[in-house]
Amino acid sequence: MGRTSARGRVNRVRAARTALGLTQAELAESAGVTRQTVVAVEAGDYAPSVYLALAIAHRLGHSVEDLFATPAPGAPGGSHTTEAHA
Repeated sequence: MGRTSARGRVNRVRAARTALGLTQAELAESAGVTRQTVVAVEAGDYAPSVYLALAIAHRLGHSVEDLFATPAPGAPGGSHTTEAHA
């Protein structure tokens, strides 16, 4: 079975992890995965499951949406429009 590609997604995991002073190994341990999995997630080579994304987001103090956003319209990779509602 091949890996799921996460290319084209915004990925803020590395920035959030380093801002907290965590190593990849520490994040991996708290999320219940290997360091190699964290490396692949940060590189955008692996799309985490919902459960892993939630565990990572919880440990980093962010929402899943903050860490794994769809590119904004007009940004590279952004292909749909969104409309803000008041």
